[in-house]
Amino acid sequence: MARVVETVLPAFKDKIQYRRVITKDLAGALRYEEISKHLGRPAPVPAICINGELVFDTTPGVEELQGYLDDLLTPSV
Repeated sequence: MARVVETVLPAFKDKIQYRRVITKDLAGALRYEEISKHLGRPAPVPAICINGELVFDTTPGVEELQGYLDDLLTPSV
């Protein structure tokens, strides 16, 4: 899943902050616990959370993720 995210990121330059959570280290384990509490259940691994919300619990295609981010970042009229 990280590869898909890293493939899409350059198209959004400074509009997106990406943080990969590695649950094998303490900081990552604590972040995973925080996300799981927010969800009210164990967070799926892998997953993509955006603005604190679980958006993808399976690996999306590059086009699907890019389309989602385009929609999210495009101001509605």
